[in-house]
Amino acid sequence: MPESDWKQKYRDSLREMETEEKRWRQIEQALRRLIGRLCAAGMGIDLQLDDELAALAAANRRNADALELEQLAESLTMAVRAVDAVSPVPTIVIAPAAVPVAKIVPAVVTRWDSTCTAAARILESLRSLNANDVVALDLLSQLTLIKTDAQLAVILDKTAELVHTHGATLALDCEQAAAVLTAVTTRLEEVSGFLAESGMDARSRFEDTLSVNDSVISQVQDLTAAVNSATELGVLQTLVNARLETVTKQVQAFRSREENRKLEHTGRAERMVARIADLEREAQELNSKLDREKHGARLDPLTRLGNRKSFDERIARDLSRCSNLPVTLLVWDLDSFKNINDSYGHRAGDRVLQSVATCFVSGLRAEDFVARIGGEEFVMLMTGLPFAKAQRIADELRGGVESLRFHFRGAPVRVTASCGFTDLRPGDTPDSAFERADAALYRAKHGGKNACVAAGA
Repeated sequence: MPESDWKQKYRDSLREMETEEKRWRQIEQALRRLIGRLCAAGMGIDLQLDDELAALAAANRRNADALELEQLAESLTMAVRAVDAVSPVPTIVIAPAAVPVAKIVPAVVTRWDSTCTAAARILESLRSLNANDVVALDLLSQLTLIKTDAQLAVILDKTAELVHTHGATLALDCEQAAAVLTAVTTRLEEVSGFLAESGMDARSRFEDTLSVNDSVISQVQDLTAAVNSATELGVLQTLVNARLETVTKQVQAFRSREENRKLEHTGRAERMVARIADLEREAQELNSKLDREKHGARLDPLTRLGNRKSFDERIARDLSRCSNLPVTLLVWDLDSFKNINDSYGHRAGDRVLQSVATCFVSGLRAEDFVARIGGEEFVMLMTGLPFAKAQRIADELRGGVESLRFHFRGAPVRVTASCGFTDLRPGDTPDSAFERADAALYRAKHGGKNACVAAGA
């Protein structure tokens, strides 16, 4: 066979393979879009299914490989079977063309979707005011579980109380701000009055000085004229004494008025100094309060750890220096935490979160950072440690959580945590670094839980 023929056949085969590969890529993209839409469409039926669908959608978005998708599909299938065994999903029957439409029995609506959606929007709006509002987050989770109008009424009543609480807090803040502004305005008016009185005193003193000066000059002129016209020494002496006595009285009266003005001015100045000191003290108290509120806005109210806002600020700072200093990002999630809330109540769940937070803080250095950014989700930033050392600390923290002892309703409860971690790299954004650690956390959760997995491992 001529060389040109087999080369041509090779090129033709290569083009066919490229065409086939392109077609399969298109099919894969279409299937991935379909998976995403089916996951979105299936949300809201059951909380357990929501978790599985969210995990599948997340893996699909990051173009997970076939093995991972098969594992997720198997897990989803088991979850569907478990849910269907407890509360079968109603079957929607599509009647054949020969069957009259009137004989089709409509599906029974067991959820108040419109009301729940409206309530969810209100709760999300409240969470936008405080991303760590545990009550709003709890009510949002309860909305997905309601089965009766009584349960819905309880949630709506608690939502109304939450709205009232937020409104009262905002009203109190407005009143405090108005009181501070009123006090500042009063002090400024007093300062303005003091300056106006000082100006009037200065003008009065100037006019009084001119008056005394004119009077003395007039007396001196009269005395000069009298001296020039006097012919007898006795008369001249009497005239001089009278004029001098008049001048002396005028000067003494002027000095007395000056002393009174000085005392009044000194008193006003002392009062103004005291008022200015009060104003400075109030301003310092206001600044301290604002600092406390600013600090409080960066704390999770339940665990007293940092919150999402403080994490966003810290990771932005650490990303700016990760080229010179190693920084490790760790994302934690408590395993099967929902079962604790469902089985023992949210107070038990709060106690677990607080204990885990204490465990994390006690196992970290002072320069490290830990925050609670979601229901049972925590993040850490370790600076200046080699990656292997950070990994060892993460595993020690995981063991510390596992060793915590809880007893609820007389029964021991085991709590574990999973972790995904990665090093911060030049060119990272907060989202890219978090997604990398979150993907590692996903592998830890689906690999058996109670594990620490490094990104890329």
